[in-house]
Amino acid sequence: MQTMESSASLSYRDLTTLEEFAQVVELERTIWGPGYVEVVPVPIFAITVMRGGVLVGAFDGDRMIGFVYSIAGIKNSKPTQWSHMLGVLPEFRNDGVGHHLKLLQRERTLAMGLDLIEWTYDPMQALNAHLNFTKLGVVVEEYEVNVYGTSNSPLHAGNPTDRFVAEWNIRDPHVDGRIARAAQAGRDGGGPPIPLRSHESRDAVAANAIASAGSPACADVDLKLDARRIAVQIPMGFTEMLVDAPQLALEWRMATREIFTTYFARGYKAVDFILDRARRRGAYLLVAKG
Repeated sequence: MQTMESSASLSYRDLTTLEEFAQVVELERTIWGPGYVEVVPVPIFAITVMRGGVLVGAFDGDRMIGFVYSIAGIKNSKPTQWSHMLGVLPEFRNDGVGHHLKLLQRERTLAMGLDLIEWTYDPMQALNAHLNFTKLGVVVEEYEVNVYGTSNSPLHAGNPTDRFVAEWNIRDPHVDGRIARAAQAGRDGGGPPIPLRSHESRDAVAANAIASAGSPACADVDLKLDARRIAVQIPMGFTEMLVDAPQLALEWRMATREIFTTYFARGYKAVDFILDRARRRGAYLLVAKG
């Protein structure tokens, strides 16, 4: 059964036919670039959607402009959804399409009686972090090193595919609060929602800094902090950095890899992300568990 939903001039629906799966394949190639060969093919969409997968498309008229795709998973002997892909054409990325697709994915997963959706994302992508933490309410305790190996996508430019594993506990009151605040911000004119933990970030101790002179290099790394709360800064514009300054991007990757793996191993988890658009940077808030 297909479900159609509309938001402004865009519409959203579950994708169930071979023709729709083929459109998703073409959209994958467009979004991830001509060198990207790791596309999910039509037969995999067909079988996984048949057995518990979620595949929702976003449309501008008859044109598919985005999609979200998750498959059935198991964690700690409990069924979950593993969100493999979220893709939106560049010209629609400021229209809230990705956010709306994630909310529809959550609705489908709640209807299955499940509690958890997980996915990987690049911790150096500040806008993705803003979506995941500030608008959706994820937490992160896992850092995977080069999880996908060397990627052929122009979006990755040979940089190691290190990733956070985002945990979206979709029945958690914290998640409800983040979603409600994001919706209120949209009704109030599109301003960013106020982070629920912003007061906690004020007394966080910095594990690194962004050099102010010249290129935005990672500086003053401290791996020996014992504070309750720790802040890890990243610059905005990592995708552009991959193309324009690949050595700097690699230095950021290796520095943040060391920071996150060190503190996660010591029992910290990432619970928030504070985006500073004016200064083109953001900061993860890490807190000690327990």
